[in-house]
Amino acid sequence: MLGTIGFRHAAFAAAVFLSLAPAAVAQDKFGAIAYSPQTGAHGWSEAFATQSEAEEAARVSCARHASDCRTAAWFKNACGALATGPNGWGADWGRNTAEAQAKAIDACVPHSKQCRILKWLCTGMD
Repeated sequence: MLGTIGFRHAAFAAAVFLSLAPAAVAQDKFGAIAYSPQTGAHGWSEAFATQSEAEEAARVSCARHASDCRTAAWFKNACGALATGPNGWGADWGRNTAEAQAKAIDACVPHSKQCRILKWLCTGMD
């Protein structure tokens, strides 16, 4: 009888310990936006395990429409945005949609006037 009580206490203690353990850390998610300055084509990716996978997926998506696609921005557990204007473009990332869009506009303005957001996305956190 004493052995059973000891086992129950040990099992209870283990259950309490596991319930107090920190929750599993969410896996990082990477995203990217690719852009073709020559044609204006763009592609994107989200929720990839690595930066290189996200960049490659975005370039492949863009390459369906243009041959000069390049990574415009990549981001991890965040948002990215691409802004374009008549004479240039800019891209950046931020902790949320508004920050990413504002930074993309700021990156575009030195190259072109009338910059507007062409694409924005987040890695599932916004």
